[in-house]
Amino acid sequence: VQLQASGGGLVQAGGSLRLSCAASGRTISSDNMGWFRQAPGKERELVAAVTWSAYTYYRDSVKGRFTISRDTAKNTVYLQMNKLKPEDTAVYYCAGDPRGGSLHYPSSYEYWGQGTQVTVSS
Repeated sequence: VQLQASGGGLVQAGGSLRLSCAASGRTISSDNMGWFRQAPGKERELVAAVTWSAYTYYRDSVKGRFTISRDTAKNTVYLQMNKLKPEDTAVYYCAGDPRGGSLHYPSSYEYWGQGTQVTVSS
């Protein structure tokens, strides 16, 4: 399975970005999919996730600003990020879990994208 993440970039505070995560080699519609981020010197953290049953999870700091979705026809997961803040600056990774483990732990996810840099300037 390969995940290709894209859509990162430099944006001013208050702006928007949409990250895409295109999968190949596997149909991901029945997998839990997550977006994680890692800032320099910090641990990787779950930002948002969508389960095979369409349940969605968001960490508190992004609720109301970020939206995770999936397009099964395109085998792609998206993360729409609005009202970005400087503290959202990080490398963002998409990941997939075909076994239905805990959403919050990186170790639950079996395959990962390469990461895309998001930088929010103040």
